[in-house]
Amino acid sequence: MFVGTLSFDLLLGDVHSLKEKRSVVRPIVAELQRKYAVAVAEVGGQNLHRRAEIGLAAVSGDPAHLTDVLDRCERLVAARPEVELLSVRRRLHGDDD
Repeated sequence: MFVGTLSFDLLLGDVHSLKEKRSVVRPIVAELQRKYAVAVAEVGGQNLHRRAEIGLAAVSGDPAHLTDVLDRCERLVAARPEVELLSVRRRLHGDDD
């Protein structure tokens, strides 16, 4: 079994309130869940209206498949015009960890 995680640090565009922030972050989280069947949540920066940290986790029996899913998720977030992807942290855990 292999577990992969991604942590996205995002800078949000023209956002002036936490309500506007939710309207940007929720669709990203929902699309990742729907398209790739991964576990996703906003995990940091909840009180900052222009920053967000989104955490993602996926499980697979094949490390190549897991890497492909994580790559696709990263590309999806990077392609969103309403956010700037500041950094991505990736971790892969196998049975030996």
